Amino acid sequence: MTSPTPDTPDVNSRIEGMRDMDPATRRRAIIDCANLAPSDDALLAGAGALPLEMANGMIENVIGTFELPMGVATNFTVNGRDYLIPMAVEEPSVVAAASYMARIARAGGGFTASSTLPIMRAQIQVVGLSDPYGARARLLSQRDTLIEMANSRDTVLVGLGGGCKDIEIEVFATSPIGPMVVLHLMVDVRDAMGANTVNSMAEMLAPKVEQISGGKVRLRILSNLADRRLVTASVRIPAEALTTKTLAGAEVAQGMVEACALALIDPYRAATHNKGIMNGIDPVVVATGNDWRAIEAGAHAYAARSGRYTSLTTWEIATDGALIGTLEMPMALGIVGGATRTHPAAQASLRLMQITSAQQLGEVTAAVGLAQNMAALRALSTEGIQRGHMALHARNIAITAGAAGAEIDRVAKALVAAGDVSVAHAKKVLEGA
Repeated sequence: MTSPTPDTPDVNSRIEGMRDMDPATRRRAIIDCANLAPSDDALLAGAGALPLEMANGMIENVIGTFELPMGVATNFTVNGRDYLIPMAVEEPSVVAAASYMARIARAGGGFTASSTLPIMRAQIQVVGLSDPYGARARLLSQRDTLIEMANSRDTVLVGLGGGCKDIEIEVFATSPIGPMVVLHLMVDVRDAMGANTVNSMAEMLAPKVEQISGGKVRLRILSNLADRRLVTASVRIPAEALTTKTLAGAEVAQGMVEACALALIDPYRAATHNKGIMNGIDPVVVATGNDWRAIEAGAHAYAARSGRYTSLTTWEIATDGALIGTLEMPMALGIVGGATRTHPAAQASLRLMQITSAQQLGEVTAAVGLAQNMAALRALSTEGIQRGHMALHARNIAITAGAAGAEIDRVAKALVAAGDVSVAHAKKVLEGA
């Protein structure tokens, strides 16, 4: 489990009235709370944060940049420390739902999270073998040599305490192209996401693996199923903290447990259930310049590791009636290399969170995913998912209908009050002004 460095200033993630502030006032509030430099104001605002020249060096055939709304989730306490969470996302209700659940979670001390070492694996596929089990034995006999060769590729990483720690070898006696052996390099990548590191090691070892095994190496690439780089987040909510105007907290907790039960046994429900978790995780991954596609791939593969796709979370009721939620999933995030280092706004996001390690980032991100799942289950087991979502979506509808400035809130409130969140009704409201 990670912890803040001794000189990290305290942050209070409980900011009153954020919803009623304009964007500039919100930025000033979080900059003050996080003790950021004034220069981070413009970066978090997004205006010119990624110069076109810089974007042109990041990917191919650049013609411009594409903007997403950047919000900040408040109220989060993870491992006893408060965080302000940057979230880059286009979907309404995500930031609000995460913030509200984090506020409820504070009643029980917030979220706790832990993580394993940042082990990534590279796969080296060997084909053209008549004796795959013999090839496996020959490769295992050269384990130390292979590990030493891999580590010679990145002495800096080794100096930081990382590097290749072990090898694993899978035998597939039958496949569409005959027997094959797949060697896995298990690499501690420290604060990197790790793709470039493990891919380079695999490329380097390919000739040696061919020599030892007697086969032909084809693929040599990382796996996004980072099942040795796991994060576990949990939350304990006193039943009374879940009480609504119409339902007792114990009844809400029971409803949430029952709602999760369907996701545990039914892949049709699990797909939507896990998508809700990723509604919280992906925006943080995007805001920090990490690879959200890799995180998605790893999450869904992990959810199907038993051979049946299931929920990434579990929800239970403790003997004292408290609601206990747990999320476990791979979390291959980095704070060095790639867009995390080159995108100025991603760097500002990490400063806002006061992140000092990739493991810490993974733990906080998992807590946001658990909060988002909590929000969805609470809504589903009480008033239904649409009421809160459509109330926030009404602002988008108002803008689509032509509302601007102060009209946006006025029209949105009228749509919600009428129970008709549609562009046609929004235009009628505007015309009646």
